[in-house]
Amino acid sequence: MSERTKRTERKKVAAIVTEYRPDSHAEVIIGRLFGLFGYAPQIEVVSLYLDQVPSNDLGTAEAQQRGIPIYGSIMEAIAAPHAGSPIDGVLLIGEHGDYPWNEKRQKLYPRRYFFEETFRALDLLGLSVPIFNDKHLAYCMQDAEWIYRELMKRGLPFLGGSSIPLAPQVPSYPSGKLKQVKEIFVVSWLGIESYGFHGMEVLQAAAEQRKGGETGVTSIQTLEGRSVWAAMDRGEVPEDLMMQALGSLRDVPPGHPRDHVDVPVLFIITYTDGLKGYVLQLQRFIREWGLAFREANGEVTAARCDSGMGRPYKHFDKLTEQIEQMVLTGRSPVRKERTFITTGMINLAMESLHLGKKIDSPQLCSISYTHRAEEEYI
Repeated sequence: MSERTKRTERKKVAAIVTEYRPDSHAEVIIGRLFGLFGYAPQIEVVSLYLDQVPSNDLGTAEAQQRGIPIYGSIMEAIAAPHAGSPIDGVLLIGEHGDYPWNEKRQKLYPRRYFFEETFRALDLLGLSVPIFNDKHLAYCMQDAEWIYRELMKRGLPFLGGSSIPLAPQVPSYPSGKLKQVKEIFVVSWLGIESYGFHGMEVLQAAAEQRKGGETGVTSIQTLEGRSVWAAMDRGEVPEDLMMQALGSLRDVPPGHPRDHVDVPVLFIITYTDGLKGYVLQLQRFIREWGLAFREANGEVTAARCDSGMGRPYKHFDKLTEQIEQMVLTGRSPVRKERTFITTGMINLAMESLHLGKKIDSPQLCSISYTHRAEEEYI
């Protein structure tokens, strides 16, 4: 079979992107689907929409090299009139780009706009295809709730969230150890919202494996600066779990993080069944994610997420594989509920940070699901 024949038989996707420049999520995901980074793709990107084209843009040249049109609207990219047959999936990569910030220190990516235009295009074209969304649904709860309702109503296969929970855990441990988990502590780094969401996903990927599955979140509190260490000194935050999570990482400076990190940020999540979750942002003190959790019997397990520390960002191999499998099978390995609950967690955490107080989470307190792949087909 010729390479041309293989290409024409592959399922086709449209990629809707904020910007496509070096080290962007667009480059490391779409680039893999272009066969870069040593990746052998099973599906084909047939059209692109670029919301912004920075001076170091890569998307234009990559598309031209492969004869892929860049359309001026999301509608046109999804219609892909040149492709000869309807597309089989949509990739929404709304991460990176020159967008404003709000008073809550959130970057205002046009994720709701991407979804609105995608739903409009699918409706007009009469298509029901899988959708991938990079990271969380939206920067405000109203938009996130609307997107979630639309996804549930339409019953579309959907994959969202972070690449970090897909990275191998070192050392590995049986998931059964999380059945009776009582506390989970995640150490994270860099951007409060952007990287904090990765930490929330690491937390939730562990939390949803407890016996009975997920039953919801009742409140979120964010502490910043010295208040983090003060809460730890009062015994309100499990310092031992933090230290064990840090002990699982590579290249951590010696000593306590309070001696190195000027403005730590701590998210405290209280679940409806009493589980407590903690995500600690440690700026540049660390360069990867790790977690430690305590079971009901007091036993503690710690591991790092082996995400790699630079190009080619190997953890994006697994994410790209999951995108492809969803397009090929019509089934997502991650529940829509997880993406909604982690979206809510980071949004309410940023609101708590802005207001300086604990926030109740009525939007999340009744979200329940079990940890399994969605039985969703098209």
